[in-house]
Amino acid sequence: MTSPDPSREPEPTKPAGSATPQYKDRIYRSPAGIVGGVLVLGIIAWLGIDAVVVGEGRTPWLALATMLFLVPLVFAYTLRPAVFVNDDRLRVRNPLRMVVLPWGQVASLRSGFSNEVVDDSGTTYQLWALPVSVRARSKAARQEARAARAAARAGQGGAGGGRGDGRGGAGVPGGAVGAADLGAGAALAAGGPRRAETDRAMDELRELHERRQEAAAAQGEVTVRWAYEVIAPAVAGAVLLAVLWGLG
Repeated sequence: MTSPDPSREPEPTKPAGSATPQYKDRIYRSPAGIVGGVLVLGIIAWLGIDAVVVGEGRTPWLALATMLFLVPLVFAYTLRPAVFVNDDRLRVRNPLRMVVLPWGQVASLRSGFSNEVVDDSGTTYQLWALPVSVRARSKAARQEARAARAAARAGQGGAGGGRGDGRGGAGVPGGAVGAADLGAGAALAAGGPRRAETDRAMDELRELHERRQEAAAAQGEVTVRWAYEVIAPAVAGAVLLAVLWGLG
């Protein structure tokens, strides 16, 4: 599940010849990933600090090395991923790198087992902030099926709306009930097909890509920057753990 929000974060890289975007970036992130990351980091901090405070011998050092190794990786794969979008470019912040793709360099946005963007050179970048959820797709399909059944019932109610109760009395005018059902079915149909939230986000990205890929301000080069602020402490923690275990 993702939600677009206005961003105040400055852009680290701009393609050559790009104009200042007219609107602030929209951000797509995974709330489930953020919640899971916070919980895991809390558990690591709780266990690690406890081991440092009450541990004996090499235990505090092992705890520190483990936290140094795990915390950057958990942060990178849960809290860090985001997709920043404006009229000129798509910025993909994945666990270990930041990719800036002007719309003119984007060949396609595709969805399968994961959501991905492909540039003109054929390189594929996974959108970690927009994970594919089979459960969400199944839920959307069930909602769509219920909407279709409601629309069908509304149509049937409208067709037989003028009949009475068949007992010779005034009866309950079926027309009123049929009209209400028909209105509900029309309201459901007006909302369009049900889609999982990440699929709707991908639809928005494809629409913006189609509108902006030929714009002069949306041209430039694809740039990739590795997240050394994540990689360096994780490697340091791994080396420290290896040394401690090697010393026995």
